[in-house]
Amino acid sequence: MDKWGVFKLQLGLIFILFVINATFAQNNSIQGRIFNSTNNEAIPFANIIIDGSNIGASSDLDGNFQFINVNPGYVKLIATSVGYEKFYSTEFLVVNGKTKYIDIPMHETTMKLAEIEIKAATFRRDEESPLSMRSIGIAEIEKSPGSNRDISRVIQSLPGVSPTPNSRNDIIVRGGGASENRFYLDGIEIPTLNHFATQGASGGSIGIVNVDFLREIELYSGAFPANKGNALSSILDMRMIDGNPNSIKIKGAFGASDLALTLDGPINKKTTFIFSARRSYLQFLFSAIGLPFLPTYNDFQWKSKIRFDTKNELTIIGIGAIDDSKLNTGIKNPNESQKFILGYLPEYEQWNYTVGVNYKHFRKNSYDSYILSRNMLRNISYKYPGNDESKAKLYDYSSDEIENKFRFERNIQKQDLKINFGVGLEYDKYKNTTKQKILAKDSIINTNYNTFIDLYAWEVFGQVTDAFLNNRLVLSFGIRMDANNYDKNMTNLLDQYSPRISASYSINERLHINSNIGRFVQRPAYTTMGFRNNNDVLINKENDITYINVNHAVLGIDYDVNSKSRLSVEGFLKWYHNYPFSVNDSVSLASKGTDFSAFGDEEVTSTAEGRAYGMEVYFRSTDIKGFNIILSYTFVRSEFKEKRGQYIPSAWDNRHLFNITLKKDLGRNWEIGAKWRFTGGAPYTPIDLFTSSIRQVWDSKGKGSLNYNAYNSERVKNYNQLDIRIDKQYFFKKWALNFYMDVQNVYAKNADQPPIYTNLDVNGIPAVNPNDNTKYILREIDNSSANILPTIGVIVEF
Repeated sequence: MDKWGVFKLQLGLIFILFVINATFAQNNSIQGRIFNSTNNEAIPFANIIIDGSNIGASSDLDGNFQFINVNPGYVKLIATSVGYEKFYSTEFLVVNGKTKYIDIPMHETTMKLAEIEIKAATFRRDEESPLSMRSIGIAEIEKSPGSNRDISRVIQSLPGVSPTPNSRNDIIVRGGGASENRFYLDGIEIPTLNHFATQGASGGSIGIVNVDFLREIELYSGAFPANKGNALSSILDMRMIDGNPNSIKIKGAFGASDLALTLDGPINKKTTFIFSARRSYLQFLFSAIGLPFLPTYNDFQWKSKIRFDTKNELTIIGIGAIDDSKLNTGIKNPNESQKFILGYLPEYEQWNYTVGVNYKHFRKNSYDSYILSRNMLRNISYKYPGNDESKAKLYDYSSDEIENKFRFERNIQKQDLKINFGVGLEYDKYKNTTKQKILAKDSIINTNYNTFIDLYAWEVFGQVTDAFLNNRLVLSFGIRMDANNYDKNMTNLLDQYSPRISASYSINERLHINSNIGRFVQRPAYTTMGFRNNNDVLINKENDITYINVNHAVLGIDYDVNSKSRLSVEGFLKWYHNYPFSVNDSVSLASKGTDFSAFGDEEVTSTAEGRAYGMEVYFRSTDIKGFNIILSYTFVRSEFKEKRGQYIPSAWDNRHLFNITLKKDLGRNWEIGAKWRFTGGAPYTPIDLFTSSIRQVWDSKGKGSLNYNAYNSERVKNYNQLDIRIDKQYFFKKWALNFYMDVQNVYAKNADQPPIYTNLDVNGIPAVNPNDNTKYILREIDNSSANILPTIGVIVEF
């Protein structure tokens, strides 16, 4: 037998051992505690069942419960108790030989148990935000086709969220810009969601958050709760698991771009932890296939929870990243596209972190939260002419953002009445050193400035929710006010008064009408507030910039088709005011923010206005003939006024977005999933070929300059893509193994892109115009993208 025969035999034997080992006796259990969500007191004699089975348990006097000999795989719990709303957990993974610990917080209600039972299962309702809020559990996050376990891509299956190119992770919701979103991790804000982040916006290339930490996520595209502010389009609320209190668990993952290791377990009887670290190997892969840039990223994440007693607990979290992107100048015989990218793309060095603590003190009918956090972003980018490091830099950017935040909240619940109120304070610092050449009014200006600002900001908020008409009508009213000491337009809380009201009426146990009207505000980006002109003046402070504000109006219905399926339809309107308006380009900043490095560092006025409107259809079913289905359709228009006061499309005016995700359990721990998406063609601004051909203009940035007189006057073609994922899990005596294959863009669909131009001739030499040596002869080059992106991954859990 030759060596290949031996190798095949070894593989066969290993596979047989896997199969045999997977049939060994099981010793799997679920333990947990069921308690009142408001005062943390145990709920005795509650009934808990495993969804889809007849297996049940009851809680003891201390609220503890246990299931033993549970089949491995993803399971979901349902809990009921008199005087409390029915509870549906998100899915979680049970592994052979391990005990899974689950906390079950239950909300008090005046409804009787019999009244609760007739309501459809599976889908929870949020009384403060009865519409425009979608939740996703860990099983969907882990196995979403085409998402590569990346939160920013997972949520693109939800209504209102626009898909982005494979190289970008911008979050675009209901026609709003990439800078209009906020992110929370266990109630603590994390300003940076992605590696290689766009400073001042939400973009980047790869998510920082390790999904192994997550229990579920909730995306608000409207009806924002009053305790979360500084957002115009969305709030992403991520909730993490706690460490296992019984024993150490280890989870390793090998995916398309990185290696990850996660540990969780007890520190002592009162303290648990969970920690992870990831290291990318993209730079080796990109170098091997000849891509013109070599990114490297690392990230870490931790959480520790201390339960001092039943009335006091402390949560400590941390998350951070170190990113570095160098140019691959060693490519042999680069093609035209590679030369173009090498000609304009800067190199990046970036790191960021957030650390925070959340102390909770429980009372009889309430609990207090004291939240303290600090975050920092350092962003460095630079560009040498011709990538020759012996020459002076064309572009040199270095910036720090530091925020120190404190927030106090009190949550009160007396049966159906819920009250939340609180205050917040923060101290922030921003500094920036920038050297660059910019095109201003058809001439090149050398910009060279150093800036430093520090500011204090404060907030107050409150929200009241109650049920009426025998719980058929639920009303929620919230108020929020924000201010800071940057300039006179931002210091008065009353000038940033943000009311919101939600209503939900139950026509019957299946059909609900929901609505929300609200006003939301957002502070301008630090890059905008800290910008200085060549006279060393904080010009935007002189221009009296102020908070951006947007008015939302949303109306919708949701219908529970059965216990496993829900259909919802919503219409939305958004009116923007005081948006930053670029003095140089005469357009709103709303369409910017999808480039790397930084966004908003220019002179602006708070004068732009805009609107976004549309409708969404969302169908969700956990079981239709064995299929798990997510279907969403969004019609959206997004428009902002240009310098003549006429509405023109923003960069997010895709008009039609359609997603369908299907997953099927094939048995024997095989699962297959597919996601098909359609995206309407997005507007783009053509290149100003005359201005771009001027050598001084082209050499200042290495690429063409946009024609702002024809802003967003063109559109790329519509696009569709199919992604497929196959998972196979093995459950052994004390560990689990998951193999997966994920293929993006299965049928190699070409994604239409705006045309790009080069100043090089076909031999790679700068093409100087023989009739005018101050200009180049520009030439359009191929910009097609039709790549199939396969990924093979392995996840091991002990």
